[in-house]
Amino acid sequence: LRGEVLPIGGLKEKLLAAHRGGIKTVIIPKDNARDLEDIPENVKADLDIHPVQWIDEVLELALENPIAQISIKQPA
Repeated sequence: LRGEVLPIGGLKEKLLAAHRGGIKTVIIPKDNARDLEDIPENVKADLDIHPVQWIDEVLELALENPIAQISIKQPA
């Protein structure tokens, strides 16, 4: 309710699935950063992992490469 990113369960499984799926960048709750020791080194090396504490950090990362503007013609 205040914008804080809360910890999640199953981080290892989620990161392994992201790795298998070809995802390169992941955002995780800062409180889960300690769980990274359970992740195999080869997986961590292939992922760009961003631990965050606040939703504004998530938005900044997620919207880093904004979608190109689309020109929509209005009916006359």
